[in-house]
Amino acid sequence: MASIQLPAVVLVGRPNVGKSTLFNRVAGTRRAIVNATAGTTRDVIQQPANWRNVPFLLTDTAGMFGQSEDPLQKQVFEHGRRALEHAAVFVFIVDGREGLVPADLEIAEAVRAKGRPVIVAINKADDKRAKSGALDFYELGFDPVMEISAEHGQGIGDLLDEVVSRLPDEKSEERKAEEPEPRIAIVGRPNVGKSSLVNRILREERMLVSATAGTTRDAVDTNFRWHQRQFRIVDTAGIRKPGRVARSGAVESVSVLTAKRAIADADVVVLVIDALLGAADQDGAIAGEAERAGRSVIIAVNKWDLVKGEGPDFSKVFDDKLRFNLKFLDFAPIVHISALTGERTPKLLEVVEKVLEERTRRIPTPELNRFLQDVTAAHPMPSPGRKAVRILYAAQVGVSPPTFALFTNVTTELHFSYERFLKNRLREKFGFLGTPIRLQLRKRTH
Repeated sequence: MASIQLPAVVLVGRPNVGKSTLFNRVAGTRRAIVNATAGTTRDVIQQPANWRNVPFLLTDTAGMFGQSEDPLQKQVFEHGRRALEHAAVFVFIVDGREGLVPADLEIAEAVRAKGRPVIVAINKADDKRAKSGALDFYELGFDPVMEISAEHGQGIGDLLDEVVSRLPDEKSEERKAEEPEPRIAIVGRPNVGKSSLVNRILREERMLVSATAGTTRDAVDTNFRWHQRQFRIVDTAGIRKPGRVARSGAVESVSVLTAKRAIADADVVVLVIDALLGAADQDGAIAGEAERAGRSVIIAVNKWDLVKGEGPDFSKVFDDKLRFNLKFLDFAPIVHISALTGERTPKLLEVVEKVLEERTRRIPTPELNRFLQDVTAAHPMPSPGRKAVRILYAAQVGVSPPTFALFTNVTTELHFSYERFLKNRLREKFGFLGTPIRLQLRKRTH
């Protein structure tokens, strides 16, 4: 009787998309019969399962969707309907080889009406034919959409992570505690105060500080706790111009490579600028590394205690010049700090928390499409040919950084000025402070 009380994870989908194969894979058993004949499974099959110490009742709805000549199809449908009513989470399985078909849209409406979380699993994603049509499944309007191979086990762990995160389970705090610490990389030119800032945040002399440029050679990472949350902070070597690095020898070349690797591994990059010197070309190059890697960026202007008496307008003039020199970092917040005195370093950590939250923000598909309809109606997309270019449908396809797929009627190219316009409107409406935004254009094929 205990298994009846477990939250139900219900597999739905058309015949032959791989529901039974996925069921057997997750349940670790051959309970469900796998056969190429559509409608092989009649019964609603259930099996207790467990992932990361979270128990649930795995349920296969059998052949309740799709055409069938089975004389028992009415009973099959009724059993499946009852299973839908008791679902805590739906896993909606679609066939990556066949792409999106009208029957998938019908099933989408049936499960949407239940008001429960829905995860779309694109099965057979290991097949090359599945790659071209994967984005079309975002049209179903569910989030997330994941690529798996039930037969070979590809992506199953990630799928189950998403499933258990949506279950009504009292162990959610334990799962939260298991999440890896966000990584914060402190980057910048030599001698701008990176190590001093790390020491101030850690409240100990953890990093060696010297007026000699290049004191820090390794990317040194340390755990710390802030507002009941664990973080990992990484102090990197100062990144100098390539020519100067070459003249400094192999040790600094390796240090710079390590710093770049730390940027690639980070969630948030804090670019430290010297308030006395302002931004230089090399700061732009460092920031470019972070933006291309899809990392969130905060600009920390250090040594502010040495310039804040310059006049009432100094702050605005300084920030305007900084924005001009780092044009493509217009999404990055600016925080004035002093690593030496500790002034506003707590503010910097507050901004880090906010940026991490914005980095993983998801926009519901209906809200996103209403927004884009309004924006493109007021400011139509540039049309290089005779036919007007329109965004027919959009979906957020990823986070960290936020990524959006835009399905258009005639083109897969977007003019850079209109792309910038759309990103700015998205920021005005939804935020995304400190994080790059990615737009993927795709011509709708049906």
